[in-house]
Amino acid sequence: MTQAPARPTASRRRHDREIIALAVPAFGALVAEPLFVMADSAIVGHLGTAQLAGLGVASALLTTAVSVFVFLAYATTAAVARRVGAGDLRAAIQQGMDGIWLALLLGAAVIVVVLPTAPALVKLFGASHTAAPYATTYLRISALGIPAMLVVLAATGVLRGLQDTRTPLAVAVAGFVTNAALNAGLVYGAGLGIAGSAWGTVIAQCGMAAVYLTVVVRGARRHGASLRPDAAGIKASAQAGAPLLVRTLSLRAILMIATAVAARLGDADVAAHQIILSLWSLLAFALDAIAIAGQAIIGRYLGAEDADGARQACRRMVQWGIAVGVVLGLLVIVTRPVFLPLFTDDSAVTSTALPALLVVALAQPICGIVYVLDGVLMGAGDGPYLAWAMLITLAVFTPAALAVPRIGGGLTALWGAMTLMMAVRLLTLWLRSRSGRWVVTGATR
Repeated sequence: MTQAPARPTASRRRHDREIIALAVPAFGALVAEPLFVMADSAIVGHLGTAQLAGLGVASALLTTAVSVFVFLAYATTAAVARRVGAGDLRAAIQQGMDGIWLALLLGAAVIVVVLPTAPALVKLFGASHTAAPYATTYLRISALGIPAMLVVLAATGVLRGLQDTRTPLAVAVAGFVTNAALNAGLVYGAGLGIAGSAWGTVIAQCGMAAVYLTVVVRGARRHGASLRPDAAGIKASAQAGAPLLVRTLSLRAILMIATAVAARLGDADVAAHQIILSLWSLLAFALDAIAIAGQAIIGRYLGAEDADGARQACRRMVQWGIAVGVVLGLLVIVTRPVFLPLFTDDSAVTSTALPALLVVALAQPICGIVYVLDGVLMGAGDGPYLAWAMLITLAVFTPAALAVPRIGGGLTALWGAMTLMMAVRLLTLWLRSRSGRWVVTGATR
């Protein structure tokens, strides 16, 4: 009887070790991803303003295209983790191979669409006549690397499902270093200009995909999984990812609406909005790392038919989300006067951003819970609910955001609407987690 009180503590410590072991490397890999664009921008920026502007437009298009297919990582993580929990590694890796084949097919389809339509896409995104040729060149070359980028997403999901986030971190860091070196060499050493930057990134992405494929193929051979494409398996992967695609598109729509509203408020407001959005994205990496741990851990518990363990892990991760959210919020409040001068010395932009940043800081604990529960439900394979929940969120956010220019309040009111959006997500996710309907055990949902 004297040992009974220690059991909850021991359980929390076990969950803490699992969360830290998965979340910390995942955070490093997430941070490494945007460094690709930063390295390209730093190198291309010295070629001229038109080249940098072209890179900006092309990068926005590429980032949008790839982010739409992030479900390749999310759905694969959950499916693989379930089979790992069930003790069937052969089926786990086979599921991962199906996701990789789906990534290759989708990547090929994107190339077919992007290559002939690149000039029109660049024009649609508002590139100037001087920047458009550079944007088109970069987009067409970089499009050749999209299959590799999507393979990286799917293979990352495989390794996360196998409870391995260290390998993706190592590959991401190596990819960043390789990308920077190739870009510098091809842009300046070979004199290829912006085309050299695009080719350097494509080569680095293909190298990352090759490393991932080597790891997964070795695992497949070790456990007797087939490497051949399986139509039924690929179809199942696509069906599992479709609801998450709806979720992602809804979230992208929210961000686009917010930027469009900020643009209507004035130049200072849209400039401040972009600064705050960059900070919002950085904070999201820390919270998303916990969500990624949640996907892997919850999927494994449910696959092992340990419903109680899944619920305990969910509760502990929510506590982590709240704690990290509070810390991040305090950091935003304390560093506001230091953070803003890094981006602008315009007093109008600074004065506009300061109160909006306070809203962002206060929202971080809410964001922490939202990201964690999002990851938990993804790990449970509860994609259809996540899709409907995000559509409801979009329906609530849109009129609230569009009303900002009429009711006043400027950028602070807009970020109040963003906080409302997160509050709606919190409500929908909390109701689902409380219902227990997400707790479906077994190797498949």
